[in-house]
Amino acid sequence: MAGEVFKGRTAVVTGGARGIGLACAARIAAGGGRIALWDRDMDRAKQSAASLGDAIAVPVDVTDDRSIAEALAKTEKDLAAPDILVASAGITGPNMTVDKYPVDAWKQVIDINLTGVFLCNRAVVPGMVKRGWGRIVNIASVAGKEGNPNASAYSASKAGVIGLTKSLGKELATSGVLVNCVAPAVVKTELFSQMTEQHINYMLSKIPMNRFGEVDEVAEMVAWLASPACTFSTAAVFDLSGGRATY
Repeated sequence: MAGEVFKGRTAVVTGGARGIGLACAARIAAGGGRIALWDRDMDRAKQSAASLGDAIAVPVDVTDDRSIAEALAKTEKDLAAPDILVASAGITGPNMTVDKYPVDAWKQVIDINLTGVFLCNRAVVPGMVKRGWGRIVNIASVAGKEGNPNASAYSASKAGVIGLTKSLGKELATSGVLVNCVAPAVVKTELFSQMTEQHINYMLSKIPMNRFGEVDEVAEMVAWLASPACTFSTAAVFDLSGGRATY
């Protein structure tokens, strides 16, 4: 996509201070878009926003609907109502078998990775529908398609994101608001620090291209899905797995 394809558009990117979220924000900003980085790490978010140009950092807890409502109100006040949502906030959780998986850790992963995506989608949809245009891109994972051993909560949460995306996309199919998700295999980000070396090596062994994904590769696909060029795709899952995914 060339030129200022996002000129006049405002994008909310959750987890936008770093990693895939920041790469997506930078790609949309490069296309002329205004950016609201929703994150809980305000120091990092402010630094990232400063590097993007027409961007702001907005504090948010994606597991709290009141916090999300406040973040949305601040975005509308300081920038504009969002035309685009990239729901990228997430954690991996511990790498261990189901029988040893801490219940509190399970709940935390589900709350952030799945409930957080639901709450953010839910918050922006009414305004997008009212204006007759919107693009929602949820960040899922190939783990949500296939399930990774020793990552039950993460796999379940991302499977839930896929199901949510398909459901909401069908609900809004005639509204002008398109809802899709991307399903990357492992991508080199700071989330590596949350994984064991054994788990990282396992995931690499499953990728036919024999390399990890790059955040900019994810951002390119997300940018197309968030753009006016995407017109007939909704309720869909887009693969970014280097050949790993089987469907």
